[in-house]
Amino acid sequence: MRKSILSLLALTIVFALALSACGTPATTAPTEVPTVEEATEVPATEAPTEAPATEVPTEAPTVAPVAEEFIFGMLLVGAANDHGWSQAHYEAGLYVEQNIPGTKMIYLENVYSGSPAYPGTTTSQLAEQLVSQGAKLVIFNSDDMKDEATIFTQAHPEIDVIMASGDQVWAEGEAYIPMDNMVNIMGRMEYGKMMAGCAAALTSQTGKIGYLGPLINDETRRLASSAYLGAKYCWEQAGKDPAELQFKVTWIGFWFYIPGVSSDPTQVADDFYNSGYDVVISGIDTTEAMTEAKRLADAGQAVWAIPYDFKGACDTAPEICLGTPYFNWGPSYLETIQASIDGTFATSFQWLAPDWGDINNPNTSAVGFVTGPALSEEATTTLDAFIDELAGGLNLWTGPINLQDSTEYLADGQVATDQEVWYLKQLLEGMEGQSVSE
Repeated sequence: MRKSILSLLALTIVFALALSACGTPATTAPTEVPTVEEATEVPATEAPTEAPATEVPTEAPTVAPVAEEFIFGMLLVGAANDHGWSQAHYEAGLYVEQNIPGTKMIYLENVYSGSPAYPGTTTSQLAEQLVSQGAKLVIFNSDDMKDEATIFTQAHPEIDVIMASGDQVWAEGEAYIPMDNMVNIMGRMEYGKMMAGCAAALTSQTGKIGYLGPLINDETRRLASSAYLGAKYCWEQAGKDPAELQFKVTWIGFWFYIPGVSSDPTQVADDFYNSGYDVVISGIDTTEAMTEAKRLADAGQAVWAIPYDFKGACDTAPEICLGTPYFNWGPSYLETIQASIDGTFATSFQWLAPDWGDINNPNTSAVGFVTGPALSEEATTTLDAFIDELAGGLNLWTGPINLQDSTEYLADGQVATDQEVWYLKQLLEGMEGQSVSE
């Protein structure tokens, strides 16, 4: 059993308690946790040589400067310049700094279970590191951190916590744990993935769409399935035979490539392209599908890719990019951090839809979609019409829909509840690929 840490004492005492709670013998000295500066110099992947660029919103919210410096900490599962998930969070932190004068972000990169950057150190201990550097709020940015975020939050009722993608404080969820100092935030990327699937279906010349998946869990199943629903809808709306659409998911085993742990996403992308799949939708945090599509396209092959997570991901290879569904964490982080500053922070579960008035508004929309340069003019027009349908209330999570094993998931006309979507236990009928880990 882990022991709760009731207050911030000397850093070595905190770490000794945490490590002893994990069963470390009393005669063993606790592992020294790297400082923020040291940790960002020795990540498992290449550290950024400079801060990734970010755009200053043209209509930033007006916020009064804080009375004294407010430091918030962020634990990034990957690198801050990964052109994917972690960079989207990092730039949200910059957005907060730009729009709440007096705030300061500190962060650690490549924080995940077994990360070689922090041997023998848990994620909750790394959160302690941020607190020792003055953080009054800590952001855990990955599903991989869920259990450790709970440990830290329960041990530190005086520190406000944001858990991105989690569901611990969802009272109607399956993993509810009452914690007054945690907020769960997630965008309804299901819509973004539907847009990605639609763009793929409107472009594919072979009718074979590949989905490069990370690990298998409820989140990744529902996002891959959303991409399939979008592809199926737009394929059929274009008058094409549903039987001719193939949609295959291949999982690599983690959110990005870890040699010896996950499959190589470059090889998985190649396998798709070399077996007739001419569009690959990425569900991982990094851009290997883009890189491989560009390489093959440069050799004369008609292939395309759709990256994920980060608004600027198409810049990796615009000539083969059909578009990018992306998260915009900035507005929700700003609101939550401002509440922490004001003393009005309150626990909540936030599953945020796009701003349908303008899905790419940097100050209001949690989820957006950037149309890629490789998407044809005709397909762009059709995709825009599809987005308008979604904005108007089209819900593709409406039956009849069966699960992959042919059992009924939604009866004819039945609309899925939030719980039925969030906790999707199988891929959908019509999709090829594993629904559970072997």
